[in-house]
Amino acid sequence: MIRRVLASLGLLLSLLPVVFGALPQTVAAQSALSATSMQDILQEHAAIITKSSRKTIGPAIDAVANSGLAQAQSVLEAWQAKDIWQRQSDGLFFRAQKTDAGYDLYDFDQQQVVATAQKGDLKQIKPNSGIRALLAVALVQFQLSDPDPERRAEALLSLERDPSADALAPLRAAIPTEDDPDLLAKKQRLERLLTIAYGSSDGARIQAINDMAGDLGVDVRATLNPVLATTRKVYAATIPDGVNVARPLSPGDDTLPRDEAYEMLVAQDLAPARVSSDDIRTTLAAHIEGGRVGGVALAQLSDPERRIAAYETLVAAAKAPALVSEPEVTEALAAHRFADVYAEPSTAVTDAARSALRRIETKVQLNQTLDLGLDALSLGSIYFLAAIGLAITFGVMGVINMAHGEFIMMGAYTGYVVQQVIPDHTLSIAVAIPLAFGVTFLAGVALERLVIRWLYNRPLETLLATFGVSIALQQLAKNIFGTQARPLTAPDWLGGAWVLNDVVSISYIRIAIFVLALLFLGLFLFVMKRTRLGLETRAVTQNAGMAASMGINTDRVNMLTFGLGSGIAGIAGVAIGLFAKVTSELGQDYIVQSFMTVVVGGVGNIWGTLLGAGLIGGLQKSIEWLNPSNTLAAQTYMIIFIIIFIQFRPRGIIALKGRAAGD
Repeated sequence: MIRRVLASLGLLLSLLPVVFGALPQTVAAQSALSATSMQDILQEHAAIITKSSRKTIGPAIDAVANSGLAQAQSVLEAWQAKDIWQRQSDGLFFRAQKTDAGYDLYDFDQQQVVATAQKGDLKQIKPNSGIRALLAVALVQFQLSDPDPERRAEALLSLERDPSADALAPLRAAIPTEDDPDLLAKKQRLERLLTIAYGSSDGARIQAINDMAGDLGVDVRATLNPVLATTRKVYAATIPDGVNVARPLSPGDDTLPRDEAYEMLVAQDLAPARVSSDDIRTTLAAHIEGGRVGGVALAQLSDPERRIAAYETLVAAAKAPALVSEPEVTEALAAHRFADVYAEPSTAVTDAARSALRRIETKVQLNQTLDLGLDALSLGSIYFLAAIGLAITFGVMGVINMAHGEFIMMGAYTGYVVQQVIPDHTLSIAVAIPLAFGVTFLAGVALERLVIRWLYNRPLETLLATFGVSIALQQLAKNIFGTQARPLTAPDWLGGAWVLNDVVSISYIRIAIFVLALLFLGLFLFVMKRTRLGLETRAVTQNAGMAASMGINTDRVNMLTFGLGSGIAGIAGVAIGLFAKVTSELGQDYIVQSFMTVVVGGVGNIWGTLLGAGLIGGLQKSIEWLNPSNTLAAQTYMIIFIIIFIQFRPRGIIALKGRAAGD
């Protein structure tokens, strides 16, 4: 029995250290649990909050941010906005709002007014710009996970504008909880970019670089370029191991001139500075004594050899720095190594970044080609719309209508007038298109009846007459609408552009014009192939005399054909006016290209006009791309090309058969 009692006592005695050793941990845990209010946390760090600096404030910000309390975000935001106040009487922190009676004090934990105080009993916490920057970083983890998608988007935009290494961890933590697909994609993309710039390991950075290697975003290239930033450095004898060399340099080549290399040595005190001729003159002038300097009379200093001798005397007397000879310069350069060195120390990272940039540049060039093609297609569709009416009148009637551009101008002004009456831009454009066709159709019929029909088979007189009509219509437009450009506003749904990536984009207005050109191509083919007017027009085009002998009223066909061509020009004017300035000279900007389109494509052939518009548009955009600073040169080269082209294809891409071909 006694043995059992003694054993029990021994067991209890052995457990005492364990029990009493655990007591401090239990007390500490209870203490941690007791600090469940934001006020407790603020009081714990009150000293560094009230007298803080960027170097010391970190623990206080971390304690608030990592507290797990719901009010942590509001406290950090109030702190950043200088809206935290300390009550002098007891040292407690509040958010204060000025009232007539003083200041209402809002408790951070209770989220309500708990007291009122006068300004004299309060001390405002005013963090400097460095502390506010740290608070902004701490707020990222809350803003990126905010329930409001707009606030999360604003936080992402803020990070994109001002990325930092501190934002990487909270950004990664916010990705798994993101439920918005668009924001999730943006977060993942930004995380990859921040990893490239600030990743903690080379493996993670290389993986991020490889993940973004096919991305054409400007931000990707902006992130990779600093990785490959270099500094030109000089080393004694050999380049140390561990230096990430971009390329070694040899003094005297194109990348490193000999003088520049020696100046690098001088700047780093690796070689004495060279003395220039001006330095020699200044030094000699400073040591003139009794009409002599360095033992040489002033009258003899015009001789370069005597001047150098005088200077050498001063050098021997330690009154001037020594001259550096060319052999000494060569020896100094040969004793050192020059190189462009990456700021990034990891060779693997720079290799991955260089490879990624090469791939991106290749894709950029391919996409630039695609973008150029879309621009050429867009410009070609504009030229096609402007030239299709001219192709009809020129091909069927053989009339050189120099007033064709003014019908385009009339269509644009018609759209402007309609928008003054109908403020809804979508409805106004829908009304303006048929109305512009009607107005210019009637104007074309009037011109044909009053002028053109009396001048058939007299091309020179027709050209001069229509040129006069062109001038008259321009002056009439100036008298009615003035000389200032008038707005023809596109509907809101045509605003902006279709963006494929950061390289390829095309405005919705250009897309709409392209679709309109296709519609009119289809409409023209339908009229020419499926209607009686089209049948008669084709007959007159091929052989007017035979058509007349078959009972076709060629006079009526000519009138309607001229009106149709003028009407289409009016519709083109509405389309062009949506992106170009509407003035009395609008048509003059397109009349030359319209004639070139018709001539190159083939007079009177709709498919030739289509091909000619594509060729002219592509040629002009290509020349502008090669010489973007001089658009006038592009038009000059284009005209030269067309002159050469018609020497080999005088009838255009698709030659016309019939009366026009014979003419």
